[in-house]
Amino acid sequence: MRFVDKDLLSVQEARILMENAGEARKVLAGFEQERLDRIVVHMAQAAAKHARELAVMSCEETEYGNWQDKYRKNRYICEYLPEKLKTMRFVGIISEDREEKMMKVGVPLGIIAALTPSTNPVSTAIYQALIAVKSGNAIVFAPHERAAKTTGRALDILMEAAAEAGLPDGALSYLGTVTRQGTEALIGHPAVALVIDTGVPEMTEAAKAAGKPFIYGGTVGSPAFIERTADIPKAVKAIMASRNFDYGIVPAAEQYIVADSRIAGEAKREFERNGAYFMSGDEEKQLIGLLCPENGSQDPELVGKPARELARRAGFSVPDTVKVLVSEQKYISDRNPYARALLCPVLVYYIENDWVHACEKCIELLANESHGHTLVIHSKDEEVIRQFALKKPVARMLVNTPAVFGSMGVTTNLFPAMTLGSITAGVGITSDSVSPMNLIYVRNVGYGVREIEDRMAGDAEERNGRADAAVLSTTWQTAVPKGGDDSLDDELERAMKKLLEWMAEEE
Repeated sequence: MRFVDKDLLSVQEARILMENAGEARKVLAGFEQERLDRIVVHMAQAAAKHARELAVMSCEETEYGNWQDKYRKNRYICEYLPEKLKTMRFVGIISEDREEKMMKVGVPLGIIAALTPSTNPVSTAIYQALIAVKSGNAIVFAPHERAAKTTGRALDILMEAAAEAGLPDGALSYLGTVTRQGTEALIGHPAVALVIDTGVPEMTEAAKAAGKPFIYGGTVGSPAFIERTADIPKAVKAIMASRNFDYGIVPAAEQYIVADSRIAGEAKREFERNGAYFMSGDEEKQLIGLLCPENGSQDPELVGKPARELARRAGFSVPDTVKVLVSEQKYISDRNPYARALLCPVLVYYIENDWVHACEKCIELLANESHGHTLVIHSKDEEVIRQFALKKPVARMLVNTPAVFGSMGVTTNLFPAMTLGSITAGVGITSDSVSPMNLIYVRNVGYGVREIEDRMAGDAEERNGRADAAVLSTTWQTAVPKGGDDSLDDELERAMKKLLEWMAEEE
């Protein structure tokens, strides 16, 4: 029986994929935006036909979340994202100002290495593949080991459709043999121009060490402040729908509720009417003992499980109507696991006297374990909303909308993204909802609109006297040596002499 080293096989595969991507990149360089757009549309249409199959497959493989919500995410990315991208240009001339004689040219970064999560594997892979092709980049995926089969199936569908539409071979690919060593070889390859890590925290340090530009999209709990002027029923309904969506594993989902004391009682009753269960002290201990049994981090086997199952496994019972479990807390502490990110339908409920204290509480929550990702405020007071926008260390602030759907662009006009930049959490290079614009650089083109003598003469009007002229002359003669281009040096010297003569005549 022949023994095959899986790690070595994965590393070798990563190198081959990168070589193929390098060749594909050369071909892609000749593709115009319209040609790329046709490929994107064909890929999205193919993925949409398999959206349900992939959602079910994801749940079966990872045991995270529920297939119905994953199906909704898959359909959203396949249908809405191409529509959003349709009129946008990222390759070639992307804008032109004929009056100002300026132009911007979009240039693909090259080869992208993308790490996809186990929590949202299909929607993330489809989204990143579409924005990479839209922006003329080659992309190589490293699936999460827990979702490798599902991610591979999704990418096979996309690759087949892309090839049919004319995408060069190697421009879209993935690691079939998934190991940490193979993933590290992929992100550390010299040809990689950008690394995108979406919700794979165990690879963050390796991505940093690769020395590449690095985008990190974290999955963390978000604070939501219910201010006294808020529409309480609407706010509570939004929070409950968001926190329970896919059983709490979507990036940006609310975890911490900060309620104004004036409306805290009303809000609590509204939460209970909408399926929230406020736990007793003993039940809180039972639940957190189940979720975080040893070192304070969440047991991965309890990620994305429904509230009723969590309660049952923790040893207490809840009504069948319960969707979210709630723990009432007063303080934030590093030793309190409820202050840490939990990827399941659990909320933590705080009460503050006014918006100023609520503001401080939200900042404290965001600073705790660097949760600088997303913040939600429910309020009708524009001044309070603006103060929150000015003071909160977050990448995005959402107003009167569910965090999950607002951050994805479903209920807001933010870009429809599955990777939400987390630079405010101290990781990565951007806080954007990542779009094709993050996968290109912009070449700025400016036409000459004035002669050098015109500019020099204009500057000289601010100078006075022969003394300034003499200093300028001395500086020119002693500090500016002749370069290799004699014609340019001669032209500059003639211009300076003309300027000095003009200044002398003015005297």
